[in-house]
Amino acid sequence: MPTSILGASALVIVVSAACTSRSAPGPAAGRPTPSSLAVTSSSSVSVTPGDLVGADSSGGGRGAANSPVGGHAGPSRLGLPGSVASSGAITVGGGSAGSATIAGCPLFPADNAWRTDVSSAALDPHSNAWVASIGSGNLHPDFGANADYGIPYVVVAASQPTVPITFTDYGDESDPGPYPVPLSAPVEAGSDAHVLVASSNCHLYELYGASRTSAGWSAASGAVFDLRSNALRPDGWTSADAAGLPILPGLVRLDEVRDGHIDHALRFTIARTQRGYIHPATHQAGSTGDANVPPMGARFRLKASFDTSKFHGAAKVVLDALKKYGMIVADNGSNWYLSGATDSGWDDSDLNQLKTVPGSAFEAVYAGPVLH
Repeated sequence: MPTSILGASALVIVVSAACTSRSAPGPAAGRPTPSSLAVTSSSSVSVTPGDLVGADSSGGGRGAANSPVGGHAGPSRLGLPGSVASSGAITVGGGSAGSATIAGCPLFPADNAWRTDVSSAALDPHSNAWVASIGSGNLHPDFGANADYGIPYVVVAASQPTVPITFTDYGDESDPGPYPVPLSAPVEAGSDAHVLVASSNCHLYELYGASRTSAGWSAASGAVFDLRSNALRPDGWTSADAAGLPILPGLVRLDEVRDGHIDHALRFTIARTQRGYIHPATHQAGSTGDANVPPMGARFRLKASFDTSKFHGAAKVVLDALKKYGMIVADNGSNWYLSGATDSGWDDSDLNQLKTVPGSAFEAVYAGPVLH
């Protein structure tokens, strides 16, 4: 997406049998937080505000996004938001690992970049410089029980009716509509106004800077991702995210946490990025050509030496995932801000443990060449 920031735009992401996503560059700004959602169509699932997954309050820049259906695939095991809002103990390491899914579909193929184990991957030559560039702050969960934080999403049936989508800024880099996005879909709180939809047709539909119209949606950009494909968006194209990546696959979701394991990489933001990107990212939103500043798509993992034995619950599950799958720079925003789904079921006191993890506990792994 363009390097300019869409401060007042909204983002909407819909996960359906098809997938889509888009991103844009910009300074630390938060994407709009999702509003309450209730899918009323008989072919869709009803959701309540508490079931929605969060909005990114850290905000970020924007890029143009437009690609054929089937953009970057990203791992995810999203189930109905409402299915995880009920009470339930978190069993670290429980469940069957390696089965990232969403809407009854795989969260991208098993060999997809989002699902790649990077615990033994070689370090990027710029690892120390990139960590230093981001700064000495601590990890920060940008989601919690408050619906004003996190990025919400909704799951719909393959029969969900489609509605027209009008693009206002990055239509040349957006996948054309219509999309199966319910008019009741939640919109992320904040300026990014993302809308995410996962469909049982195995596609993700994501919007940025979204707002409802009388018959459909208006959005700055939109992207569709095929969850059964590893196809990337065209180089140079944005999505609903600045890096041209799908958003939903990178969110910390309560259903996965309660299963005791997260089987994919996560999404995070940093304030300053290099003008370049590393696949699976396809778009840059940088402000410098300095190679010592990380580009979009840079991947960081929690060091194996970092002691996680004192952590428990959701925090321990997240840290285990960060050691195995790492986290990917997806947008410009607040440093070390980790993205998650909006859900009233989060235990903030549990998540606050993550705020004690210093940025120095991370290292960058080599994920490929920086493209310009």
